[in-house]
Amino acid sequence: MAVRIKLPGGTLKMKTYRELRGRERDRRVPVMKMGSLYFVWWSNNQQGPHNKPQGSHR
Repeated sequence: MAVRIKLPGGTLKMKTYRELRGRERDRRVPVMKMGSLYFVWWSNNQQGPHNKPQGSHR
């Protein structure tokens, strides 16, 4: 189970390898491994499919 910590500049996530998404495995976002845990930083201003602005569908 991933742990998410909301911070002012984004979200810090702690995950195991099997929980990583493709962007995280490909290191397109900052990732640091400590033991068997991966610490992933998702910035608030990072673009992604889950970050679409509201009202953008037509």
